[in-house]
Amino acid sequence: MCGIYGTTGVYSDQDITAKLNLMRFRGPDYSDFRRVGPVTVGHNRLAIVDLDKRSNQPFTYQHLTIVFNGEVYNYLALKENLIKIGYSFSTDSDTEVITAAYLAYGDRCVEYFNGMFAFVIYDSKTNSFFGARDRLGKKPFYYMHAAGGFEFSSQPAALARNKNLTTDTEALNRYFIWGYVPEPASAWNEIKKIPAGCSFRYHIDKDHLTIKKYWEMTTENGSHFQGNYQDAKNNLSSLLDDAVKIRLGADVSLGVFLSGGIDSSLIAALAARHISKPKTFSVQFTDKNFDESSYAADVAKYLKTDHHTVVCDVSEGLSLIQDFGKYYDEPFADPSAIPSLLLSKYTKSMVTVALSGDGGDESFMGYTRYRWLNHADNLFKCPLPVRKWFSSLLSLAPNDKIQRIAQGLRTTDTGALYALMLGGLNYEWLDNPEAGLAVPFMDVWSKKDMSFLQKMSVFDIKTYLNGDINTKVDRATMAFAIEARAPLMDYRIVNFAQQLPVDFKFKANNQKRILKDVLYDLVPAHYFDRPKRGFSIPIRHWFRNELKEYVLDELSASSLKNIPGVNVQAALTMIQEHLSGKHNRSLHIWKLLVFKQWQQNQRLKLSVNPAPPIIRPSLTV
Repeated sequence: MCGIYGTTGVYSDQDITAKLNLMRFRGPDYSDFRRVGPVTVGHNRLAIVDLDKRSNQPFTYQHLTIVFNGEVYNYLALKENLIKIGYSFSTDSDTEVITAAYLAYGDRCVEYFNGMFAFVIYDSKTNSFFGARDRLGKKPFYYMHAAGGFEFSSQPAALARNKNLTTDTEALNRYFIWGYVPEPASAWNEIKKIPAGCSFRYHIDKDHLTIKKYWEMTTENGSHFQGNYQDAKNNLSSLLDDAVKIRLGADVSLGVFLSGGIDSSLIAALAARHISKPKTFSVQFTDKNFDESSYAADVAKYLKTDHHTVVCDVSEGLSLIQDFGKYYDEPFADPSAIPSLLLSKYTKSMVTVALSGDGGDESFMGYTRYRWLNHADNLFKCPLPVRKWFSSLLSLAPNDKIQRIAQGLRTTDTGALYALMLGGLNYEWLDNPEAGLAVPFMDVWSKKDMSFLQKMSVFDIKTYLNGDINTKVDRATMAFAIEARAPLMDYRIVNFAQQLPVDFKFKANNQKRILKDVLYDLVPAHYFDRPKRGFSIPIRHWFRNELKEYVLDELSASSLKNIPGVNVQAALTMIQEHLSGKHNRSLHIWKLLVFKQWQQNQRLKLSVNPAPPIIRPSLTV
């Protein structure tokens, strides 16, 4: 787990060092850059596998130079096969295996990797960059291709530093709806993202970039799996066990993030099969309405783990809010990033790798919204005028959730409803909210061969899981040099879940049905007999109480005037609606606070904070 950088441009050693220092937190163990022919590549290393300096990067293998962020979990099996066909190795790292696999299999090497990764190989024989991003977008990859050059990085700050870039207003419209900037765009016109599941080739002599999709998730509606429910459960159990097992390989200390919910409890239970008394970690909120730490403690006690609880109060939250833009250097507005940062901050003293339960809700239809939107889909079979009439009746109710449903019924279709609902509806404070609705993969909603539940699952995996969950976890863990591994995002499990009939996953309002049944063989069902609750913080209450003055100071009329696309008076009204307790507008307030912080960072031109010096021992290559 690291930070990578590379360029065909001409920069001084001082400039390259400054760029690497901007994301030094991603890899505090070692930092270096190397000039190879017409390119410069750099790397910040968080040492996880083969801690010896021989595996430091940039790494050279024959005529290849690689910088790599992530892990290839099946590298030992790949290495064994590569040795059989004549390749030799001088390290115990997965980095070297990637380079040998590239020589053996060419661009198709990525199809052999099971892992999370963003890597770039400079091939001196072809004078080109070859790189790829993992199938589900766990690891970030930003690039610039303009004016006859190519530059890439794990985070956009290194690319944007000291450049006069322009803001992508369309991307920011999408940010205000979705809470993040969906790929392949970024907040800047000049910076793009390599989409998940894609590889690329950049030919330096020709200044030609080609991006290719190498993996596509199976999306047929349960048409492939031919066995019965018990067969599916047995197959899933075996896949899950192997996905956890291969993610336990590390030369550093390892633990599990345990919320006490279905997904994290399943991962902890499977990990406990393979390692004795694993360390587990959960967050405790001082606001009891949000605190589920007791459930995590109960599961940990049953599994006999070494359990630790981190307390999150408003002072901790404010401290992390004020530093938010240092790690999330592109606008990103999921408030659960705050407890994720806190969890990472305090677990770093005990572990360097942590397994998480991310990915279960998307593949196995676990979000509460799946249930009530599945019912709402029937309402959308009514003509729009009828829905508007019904909406006007519902809008009279004092309940905030019912009023949001009323607003949703006025949207054109279920796809638009889903998009707005993910962002919190209520967009009167934006000048043109419709401009933010269109994102890649919206065509999922028009597919005739998929049920509505299946469409939600596929859409979430391609958008929400990729753009929100993965961004949140990557930045939060890397902010404190922790590697997060998500077994439920093993591509084999994602594909398998999509091949199952919907009622194996969602039947009679029993969500994540098959995943629960696998878990209940390991942990008794009564531990989970409670309503589902997301991993969130009491930001609604903080904004009305302890952080009220902070909100008013940061989001004054003069500040809002500087935010493009915002109707200032409507935004002020929206904020007052929240502060008075009339409506919950905390998500929108958070979006505005994050955006303002990002704006301030841009005005500072991303100047480099003091950082440890680049460590550059002499190496023989």
